[in-house]
Amino acid sequence: MRVVPRGLFARLLAANLVVAGVATTVMLVVADLLSPAFYRGHLEHMIEVMGPMGLSLRADLESGLHDTLTRALLAAFPIALALSALLAYLFVGRISQTVNLLVRGAQEIARGHYKLRLRETGEDELSELARQFNRLSQALEQVEQRRVELIGSVAHELRTPLAALQGYSEALADGVLPPEVAAQSIAREVRAMGRLVEDLSLVSRVEAGAVAVHPEPLSPQVILNEARERLAPAFGEKGLTLELEVAADLPKVQADPERLHQVLSNLLSNALRYTPEGGRVILGATLKPEGICFFVRDTGRGIAPEHQERIFERFYRIDPARSRKEGGTGVGLTVAKGLVEAMGGQMSLHSEVGVGSVFWFSLPAAKGTARTG
Repeated sequence: MRVVPRGLFARLLAANLVVAGVATTVMLVVADLLSPAFYRGHLEHMIEVMGPMGLSLRADLESGLHDTLTRALLAAFPIALALSALLAYLFVGRISQTVNLLVRGAQEIARGHYKLRLRETGEDELSELARQFNRLSQALEQVEQRRVELIGSVAHELRTPLAALQGYSEALADGVLPPEVAAQSIAREVRAMGRLVEDLSLVSRVEAGAVAVHPEPLSPQVILNEARERLAPAFGEKGLTLELEVAADLPKVQADPERLHQVLSNLLSNALRYTPEGGRVILGATLKPEGICFFVRDTGRGIAPEHQERIFERFYRIDPARSRKEGGTGVGLTVAKGLVEAMGGQMSLHSEVGVGSVFWFSLPAAKGTARTG
């Protein structure tokens, strides 16, 4: 396995040794220049004590003190340099080891081994670098896992209509089905595949931030009334009650009308699908510090905590068999969340098993608009 060249270690060590050598040399020179100022007072006291003899020995005493200090500093120089070299060796060795580990880790990730994790020790910058590498590795592992899940989900979604198409075409060829019946069945399966392709295209554009939105001031009351009127017949056919709950005197919301209707339709369709007969669904809006908060509250079966974090992922289903039977493609919530974020808002949910779920999203209030009833 290729690692960081030893030249990096040598260069770092040489740089540290040069710094240590320059620092020690500067210390010797400065000490030589400044030392007389420190021992001059002691020298004058010695001369005063010695009397006339001290005056004659002044030059010898001063030279002796200076030479003694210089020899002591020169004797300490190799020791200081050796200790500096040892410390530099240990410090540079750790840096080089960390870089080598990062290089090996990057090579393993490039090969697709996303489960690799580096050992995290300490609280310094090198340890933080290892922690950030591990977070990157974990994120890539999750992306790869979701990519595999996406491929499996798309393959599964296509398998059913393709099998149906094959069956209808064989029945048509064998004369088992009349041409008009086979044509209708084939057209139905083609429409199902078309919806899947459209959903995939929309999801990819939403996640890439390539969906065009044209926000304008809208009345929450009007938007909610339109959404309720559009889906009220479907709720009535299933025996569900669709209620409207809008706070009074709400300001206008800044949103794209088409995208906002799409988000509300996705949430209401989701509530319609998972709320049992005789249940209630409440569509409403209220004012929050972050803006206008829209919500869809149902009395369905609820969502377990372990599913709530992933409920907005594309093709994620709590009950795959049931969702497929009821015609969902598993991307409605992904699209809804992406559209809300594209309009400058955020979406989340609160759910209790056996009680129901509340999906809510906030959008900014229109600037300079009065409150509307």
